Amino acid sequence: MSGLDDRPASAPAAPAAAPTWWLRPGLDVRDGRLRIAGRDAQRLAEEHGTPLFAFDLTDITDRVRRVQAALAATGLPHRVRFALKAQREPEVLAALRGLGAPGTAAAVGVDVCSPGEVAWALEHGWRAEELSFTATNLVDRDLQAILRHPLKLNVDLLSQLRRVGRLSPGRRVGLRLNPRAGAARRFVPAGRSPDDELQFGIYASDRPTKFGIYAEQLDEALTIAHEHDLVIDTVGVHVCHQMHDAELPQLDRALAVVAGMVERLQDAGCPIAEINTGGGLGEPMMEGETDLDLDAWAAVLARRLGPLGATIATEPGEFFFAAGGVLLAEVATVEDRLGTTFVGLNVGWNTAALRFVWGEWVDVVPAVDPLAPRPRRVTIAGHINEAPDLFAEDYGFPAVSEGDIVALLNVGSYCQAAGGTHCLRPVAPAVYFAERLGA
Repeated sequence: MSGLDDRPASAPAAPAAAPTWWLRPGLDVRDGRLRIAGRDAQRLAEEHGTPLFAFDLTDITDRVRRVQAALAATGLPHRVRFALKAQREPEVLAALRGLGAPGTAAAVGVDVCSPGEVAWALEHGWRAEELSFTATNLVDRDLQAILRHPLKLNVDLLSQLRRVGRLSPGRRVGLRLNPRAGAARRFVPAGRSPDDELQFGIYASDRPTKFGIYAEQLDEALTIAHEHDLVIDTVGVHVCHQMHDAELPQLDRALAVVAGMVERLQDAGCPIAEINTGGGLGEPMMEGETDLDLDAWAAVLARRLGPLGATIATEPGEFFFAAGGVLLAEVATVEDRLGTTFVGLNVGWNTAALRFVWGEWVDVVPAVDPLAPRPRRVTIAGHINEAPDLFAEDYGFPAVSEGDIVALLNVGSYCQAAGGTHCLRPVAPAVYFAERLGA
C-alpha cells in the first residue's frame, strides 16, 4: 500500500495546493499577482479602497453569446433572456443591451419577478415585449402594476390565475409548471467529509414547493382559463440550480414530464408558442469542475421540447454573471482563538450573501501570490456583528497578514442585488471593465 497512509505518524501533512479552477482569460495571474480583466487586483484595491467589486464585462457578454450559439446550433427557434434578480447594475445592463437591438436575433431579453423589476428594465432600455414575468404570491396591487404592460406573464399558482382572469379577462398568459423533478447539484467540497455534502435548493422536486402548477392541477387551470377567456400560450418551468454535466440526465427526466404536460395543454386547444426552461445553469465553483457542456444541454432541450413546435427560451442569471465578478477585501484580523485561526475580512454577508442564503461555495484567494500552497486550516469571518457571518470554516488557506488584500471569487451574481445595510454596513461599490488590458 502506498500514499498518505504509509507516512510515519510524525510526518507533517503536505500543504494543500491552491485552487486553480478559476484561472481563465480575464481572471489570471501574472508575476505572482492576481489580475482582473488585465488589471492588477492589489492596485485596484489601493486605488478604490475595499471592499470593492470588480467586473470583467467581457466574461458576461461572452457567456450570453455562448448560450445563444448553443441554442442556435439546434436549429430550433429560441429566445435568450437574463434574470434581473441576479444582476441589475446599470453598467452591466448597458453591456447586455448593447448586444443587440430589440427584436434582433442578437438581442437578449429580461426575466423579471416584481413590479419594481419591470420598471427597472423599462428604465434601462428594454421594451415591455422583451420582458418575461414570473413570480409567486402576487396580490392585486402587484398584478395591476404588471398587467398594464404587454409583457409575457407566467402565472405561478391557480389562485394567481384566478386573479389575472378577474383583473384582465381575455389576456394571453403562461403557466409556470412544476413537474416534481429537477436537476440540482450535490457535492462535497474538496478535503471535506461526506457529512459536509451541500445540496443546492431547487424549485421543483418531490417535496411540495411554493412554485408552479402540478400535473394534477392542469384540468382546473384550464377551467379557470375558460371561465375568464384567458389564452394559455406559454409554459414556463424552473427545474435547475447549479446544474453541471452530471445532472443532465436529471434534466432530461424532468423535461420528459414537462413535455407530457405541454401535450395535455395542446390537446386541450392551448396554442403554446413558447416553452421557457428557466435558468439554473452551473459554472465551476471549486477544484476539478469544468464548464457545463452547453451543446449537450441544448441537445436535451431540443430532444424533449423540440417536437412540441414552440420557441425554446432560457433565462440564466448565475451562469451569466457569477464568474465575471470578484470581491476584493482587506484582511482585518489574523488571530488564533482556542486553536482555530480566524482570518477576519472587512466585508460581510450583507455584501456577499451566496453562502448564507443559497448555501453556495465561495473560494478566496490572496491578491498577491494567489497560487501559494495552503498549509493551514482557517475560519474566514466577515465584519458583520452576527455569529453566522462566516464565509468558510476549516478552510485551507495560505499565510496572510493583516492589511493583505484577498479576492472572493464568483460573486458577480445575486450579491449586489441581494445586498443590504445590516449593521449599517453599505454594500460595496464596484468598478466595471468593458475591455481586457493586453487582450
